[in-house]
Amino acid sequence: MLLVFLGLLRHRKALDVAAELGLTQSAISQSLRRLRDIFGDELFLRRPHGMEPTATALALEAPVSAAVDALRGALGAARSFEPATATGLVRVAALDAEQAVLIPPLVARLSRLAPGLTLSVLPLGRGAAMEAMAEGRADLALGYVWELPDTIFGETLYDESFLVAGRPEALPQAPHISLDDYCAADHVLISPGGDLRGVVDDQLAGMGQSRRVILGLPAFLPALAAVAASGALVTLPARVARAFAPGFGLVTAEPPITVRRFPVSVFWHRRNDSDPKTTWIRQQLRDVTR
Repeated sequence: MLLVFLGLLRHRKALDVAAELGLTQSAISQSLRRLRDIFGDELFLRRPHGMEPTATALALEAPVSAAVDALRGALGAARSFEPATATGLVRVAALDAEQAVLIPPLVARLSRLAPGLTLSVLPLGRGAAMEAMAEGRADLALGYVWELPDTIFGETLYDESFLVAGRPEALPQAPHISLDDYCAADHVLISPGGDLRGVVDDQLAGMGQSRRVILGLPAFLPALAAVAASGALVTLPARVARAFAPGFGLVTAEPPITVRRFPVSVFWHRRNDSDPKTTWIRQQLRDVTR
């Protein structure tokens, strides 16, 4: 409506304002009626040569122009993001696999491109991460969720597979291991929830096989340390294994069974779908996973 007001002051013809703003003449007339109600004045009088502004309309020109400029500036600021000068906190919900694989290259990229941003990682997964985003406690989440709430959007960063890690004497045929040797070995299981049974055990049971789990841990890096100390095996996401198993003196092998792959994604609440900061962070995550 304010743009219609300024357009009528400038052109003095409703047809010209409609063409300039891409509106119908009916929309211009409706806006003018609402403006007259708001300001309690005719604002524009119809004359043979066009619309003549009243004294009130002329007095309003400067403050309305200033208001429109302020609104344009606010909208521009809300839709822009300059990484080099940006400051503030970015809160990301992620469990340890994504913390280990994605956060280090992301923070390295931020320190170079957006040094004023601070990254805070919340150790939350799945339902807790979705809840944190819904409540505004997290800006983004990393991991995998099979069924998303309607208010959460997601984008796959990569598909993850599994590898088996163990000491060289525990995996003498690496990068291969037979099903019999796999089932005969002791195993460490990564289970954030504390369960001592995972997707591998379900698949082995369907084949009439089983394995012995001697330790359950909620995180991957302690599990690798335990495997290095005990001589057991651990089945874990391939990117974690490739990045960290060698540092513990471990080798890796392909699992002797087909373990379901899973997508690792970045998630965000729909309220942040057009937010320039989180959009930029999502692009950085895409770049570091290529």
